[in-house]
Amino acid sequence: MRRTLTTLLLAAGLALAGAPAALADSPSPTASGSMAPVSTAGTSFLTATTMAEGQDATVTASTGDYLYWAFGASAGQTDTVSVTIGLPAATDRHGPQTWNVELFDGLRRRQACTAGPQTGTADRTTGTLALSCTLRQIRSWAEPWSTDPLPGSYYVRLSVGDAPQNDLGLAVQVQVHVAAKGSADDAQPEGGDLKAPLVPPVNPGATGSPGAAAATAAPTPTAAATPGGATVAAPVATVSHWYSGMFSGWNDRWFWTLGGAVLAGLAGIGGYTLTRHPRGHRRVVERTVTRVTERESV
Repeated sequence: MRRTLTTLLLAAGLALAGAPAALADSPSPTASGSMAPVSTAGTSFLTATTMAEGQDATVTASTGDYLYWAFGASAGQTDTVSVTIGLPAATDRHGPQTWNVELFDGLRRRQACTAGPQTGTADRTTGTLALSCTLRQIRSWAEPWSTDPLPGSYYVRLSVGDAPQNDLGLAVQVQVHVAAKGSADDAQPEGGDLKAPLVPPVNPGATGSPGAAAATAAPTPTAAATPGGATVAAPVATVSHWYSGMFSGWNDRWFWTLGGAVLAGLAGIGGYTLTRHPRGHRRVVERTVTRVTERESV
């Protein structure tokens, strides 16, 4: 009995000891039910601070630092990242500053934004700058060559694109919020369902005639109906002529081969006659002239 009680007490103690660690790994909810904001940011993809959907991040950073956060997205969701930057006082700044917010997927491929200003420039007198980026809807599958957003981790990177050299290192207040809408039920984009099979019209009506509309509305008697309701024209009968069967059949290749050989032979004989006959005629004329000359000389 004592051993059983001791075992139970040890198990309870281990469970209580492991409870704080489990709470530390997951975002802790506040009294109102919302998650507590994150107060840190990573400086690279490997050290990115993890955020949850609907959670905020409030960080004090330096101008010129690269800030990274990571969040998870599932199929059917459309995530929006909103960033608010509290810039240093105007008396401490020396010119305008340009900030950029970028989103990357788990393979660190930069994802395009469908809405929101990703880049913003603040004048010297501007105290707050707001940026946002809305991802495309997360897809459940994609082609290997495409860069469509897939379920998994996504990274948020906030950086300064352009700022005076003297302004680098000034303290800024950054607030990041990740919001998501949609669920797994919305994995198929709106309007992505095919309501009917795609069958092209094959029985167009005659244009310019009074009965064109009626001919288009009513299918022709030779048309056949498909399961989708569309009509497909019947095959057109082949028109035959008196010469259609002259060189047809399984041995039509031999007819054309023999005919081509005969024509080639005639063309060769004709060419030889045209090219060799003038030369032979010249030789006969030359011999006759030579004989006549010899006789006159004798």
